[in-house]
Amino acid sequence: MADATLLVELLTEELPPKSLERLSLALRDEIANGLLRHQLANGDAGAARAFATPRRLAMCMPGVAARAPDRMTEVQGPSVSAPAKAAEGFAKKHGLALAALEQRETPKGNVWLARVQIKGASLDSVLAEVVSDAVRKLPIAKLMRWGDGEAQFVRPVHGLVMLHGSHVVPGTVLGLAAGRITRGHRFLGASSIELADAEAYERRLLEEGRVIADFAARRSEIEGMLQAEAKRQGAALGETRALLDEVTSLVELPTVYVGRFDAAFLDVPQECLILTMQQNQKYFPLFDAAGKLLPKFLIVSNMRVDDARHIVGGNERVVRPRLEDARFFYEQDRRTRLESRVPQLARVVYHNKLGSQLERVERIQLLAGSIARALDADSAAAERAAWLAKADLLTGMVGEFPELQGVMGRSYALNDGEAVEVADAIEMHYWPRFAGDRLPEDRVACAVALADKLDAMAGLFSIGQQPTGDKDPFGLRRAALGVIRILVERTLPLSLFDLVRDAFASDAFKRKAVTEMQAFIFDRLAGYLKDLGYTTLQVDAVLSMRPAQLSLVPKQLEAVRSFQDLPEAESLAAANKRVSNLLRQAQAKGESFANAKLAELPEPAEQALHRAIQSTAATANPLYERGDYTGYLKAFAVLKEPVDTFFDKVMVMVEDDRLRRGRLALLADLREAMNRIADISKLAA
Repeated sequence: MADATLLVELLTEELPPKSLERLSLALRDEIANGLLRHQLANGDAGAARAFATPRRLAMCMPGVAARAPDRMTEVQGPSVSAPAKAAEGFAKKHGLALAALEQRETPKGNVWLARVQIKGASLDSVLAEVVSDAVRKLPIAKLMRWGDGEAQFVRPVHGLVMLHGSHVVPGTVLGLAAGRITRGHRFLGASSIELADAEAYERRLLEEGRVIADFAARRSEIEGMLQAEAKRQGAALGETRALLDEVTSLVELPTVYVGRFDAAFLDVPQECLILTMQQNQKYFPLFDAAGKLLPKFLIVSNMRVDDARHIVGGNERVVRPRLEDARFFYEQDRRTRLESRVPQLARVVYHNKLGSQLERVERIQLLAGSIARALDADSAAAERAAWLAKADLLTGMVGEFPELQGVMGRSYALNDGEAVEVADAIEMHYWPRFAGDRLPEDRVACAVALADKLDAMAGLFSIGQQPTGDKDPFGLRRAALGVIRILVERTLPLSLFDLVRDAFASDAFKRKAVTEMQAFIFDRLAGYLKDLGYTTLQVDAVLSMRPAQLSLVPKQLEAVRSFQDLPEAESLAAANKRVSNLLRQAQAKGESFANAKLAELPEPAEQALHRAIQSTAATANPLYERGDYTGYLKAFAVLKEPVDTFFDKVMVMVEDDRLRRGRLALLADLREAMNRIADISKLAA
């Protein structure tokens, strides 16, 4: 049989929507790789396609052979010096005449060698095992067992298709025999579709089954329909990415309808209504041009009907009690002031080794005030915001929707008459929540956000709960990146070392974890900077200096990048590396050159270098003080010639103690002058 397209399909009960696409892609890749291993397919797994709907996982791969080509292999046999019967038995075992054997010299001596032809695997004999092996490797957190059999999968499986062209590949997977029968849409399509060949799968499912089998195609169609309907409504869609993936996993033949709700619900903060509609009902809220929620939403239905009134009406009836619940929580919560909830945080455990949420709030309040004062911000507002920041954890709305913590705190604070600056800081102290998220907007909010994240890290580091490997159950990597982004992108003139020290000020913490936490933040900082496009050498050059003010690091890196473009850079970096090695070796031997007299150096080359360092520093230091780091580093390009001459003409580690100490002191001055911005020696390859 010639090469043909292979189709494998598992027909299941409703699959978990949030993992559907991931499962389908994994199944495709595992089966494709299995075929490649058996040499039944050419190329790579990229030629295969994945299909996924709520009730099926499938893959198609073109150019699959019915049988793999035969291949020759070499088999080593007994020693040539062994009795003749050993060689005769070896030849007979492999179906060869004794004369067909060859001799091969090996580390174990001269041995007989047989060249044997291996029959290629047949698709019929191996496909069932390839598919079964792929199923076992799928990323499934929890398996189910159904019926009386032993088969296990993420959901019960009720059908198996394995077609190679028009041929049914025999075999059993998950207790089911392979066939050519698939099924269509539960209500709108044919319940049984007999496939003539694998190539017809996608077309037959669409035409007779009323199923769009390709996940990406279905997603694209839903997105297009949502955008078109939103435009007809004169409205805009909000963030749809995560919800779009989920609804794509819930439908096989999508259609979009418009639903409405009572505008009176708009008195509730729109974040509550949005989350209610998206999380509970999978609806897409609509917004006006200013981003204000409109009293209507889009429904992605699995039913295409001429008269959708009963579908729309049913959804409108279902959403109303959800919105009523949101309004009830909102109205009930507003009856109790946030500040009166704060003492109740004493009954909420933050961590069994770190005390209650109230104790944590007290720490955050002290730290936020200290940070605000360092920023010349309103420390009273920062302390007030920190005091109220966790109170909304005890509200009904946040209890129902934890994602709204901070958002509801802001709303309730404004309702209580708190200052806008305080209310904003309550919401923003959680920012950024994820990579690329917004940052706190003013310095009061930045102070509270930094305090919250630093306290979390300090507390957990103090009890040995820092991340290990890929595990980060408390989100400390995210917290560290949040601290970095706030300091750098808001250009805050704060010392990281002071912040970390202050975060450990409480007696509840062990100060020995300070160094570990600082190193942890610098590790995250290195990754952050590389993501911005700086090279590893550039990042190492700056961060090896352990800069205290992270907001200056981008300027330092730009200076290093500009310095590297100079023709003198490579030579000066190499010289710096040599200087660093000499000074390190001298210090290891206990050399002291702090009070050496440079004016007494006798060689013209060292005198010239001394004068050049002094002259360049006089020019460069004002640039440094003005923050012109690029200009500062470039100023030292003129040292290339005197530095090269020095190392050509002068021996540093001489026997004369006075000369040796003077020359080491000169090199120490050179290193100090050039390395105020970064350790230039790190740029040497």
